[in-house]
Amino acid sequence: MPKFAYAAIDQTGNPVEGVTKADTVGAARSILVAQDLFPTKIEERRGMLDFEITKEKVKKKELMNFTRQLAVFVKAGIPITDALVTIGDETDDVALRRALSNLVDDLRNGGLFSTATAAHPEVFPEYYVGIVQSAELSGQLDTALESLSEYLEREIDTRGKVVSALSYPLVVMVMAFGTVLLLAGYVLPQFKPLFEELGAELPLPTRMMLFFSRFFTDLWFITAAVAIVFISVLMFLFKHPTGVLWKQRMMLKIPVISGIVEYALLERFCRILGAMVKAGVPLPEGLKTTTEATSNIVFKERLEVARAQMLEGKGFSQPLIDTELFPGAAKQMFKVGEETGTLDAQLEVASIYFDRELESRIKRFTTMFEPLMIVGVGVMVGFVAVALVSAMYGVLNSSNAAM
Repeated sequence: MPKFAYAAIDQTGNPVEGVTKADTVGAARSILVAQDLFPTKIEERRGMLDFEITKEKVKKKELMNFTRQLAVFVKAGIPITDALVTIGDETDDVALRRALSNLVDDLRNGGLFSTATAAHPEVFPEYYVGIVQSAELSGQLDTALESLSEYLEREIDTRGKVVSALSYPLVVMVMAFGTVLLLAGYVLPQFKPLFEELGAELPLPTRMMLFFSRFFTDLWFITAAVAIVFISVLMFLFKHPTGVLWKQRMMLKIPVISGIVEYALLERFCRILGAMVKAGVPLPEGLKTTTEATSNIVFKERLEVARAQMLEGKGFSQPLIDTELFPGAAKQMFKVGEETGTLDAQLEVASIYFDRELESRIKRFTTMFEPLMIVGVGVMVGFVAVALVSAMYGVLNSSNAAM
């Protein structure tokens, strides 16, 4: 059971400090209140061996729920420190609970909410902090929090669509490869002594499968070397800066896949920038934050060039058009938004357009990919089956001829 260090005031007004055991911060607070103590600070005490090398990131869903709850509290006129304490007591996410506890301490020491959130990048993204900062200056924190919760909900929904569309084909493919490897690497080699004893002439598919199965028995070191090289390549592509850049450039050139990646990036760009402009964030600052939040290095480089041109006085729409990242419909929306002063609305419309187009492209991809996958899996499994069955017939025919 976790331990919580607390600072409290007793009935006589004297400060009291100590440690109590409880499942959550809320449970610890209830224990102290039952002891006629008014807690002023409660922090989870961690053991000497219980430390973090890197701070654990909070899931987008947890951040969305927190933002929505905080918006309701602020709109109801409840002090933000009380709201943070209540939400922190109820949350099950340990990383979020610790961050909210620190936020409460910073606010009680006279800090700003935006400044306190900026100290926890593992919880609050940079665009989140920027929107909150502008909302504090304009006095529209509740409205900004509602917009942030809606954006996070749409982002979670979009990511869920991509994952659900790709999960089924990938699971089937992995199971098919596993089945083929099991048959070729374990089942077929069991019959090899029988084939050699009978001296039967084996058909070509069976000889091919027996040759392939040697890489799991006699030549296992080659298979191990290939596996190590494969894992090393994956680590290079996902961890090393050069590999990440190469992978991201390649993803933008693969047919069908490139369209999904591009529209996912454009939808995120328009949605974040639209939320920041709506919250009153200055456009150059909003574009800077949005660019830094872009996950693709190729997009980030071009958007940084567009921001530099914007600071030179070349407007908003033309620098973005010059990046050649946006389709014609989005370019027109940017122009209209810039000329009419409705950029936030046009960016929201553009994000909806990209979201719908992304969903359409995902459906198109799965519609095309699933039949190809089924045919490929059928060919692999069928080849193994033919290799086994034809070998059996060859053995039987040889035995009958010998008799």
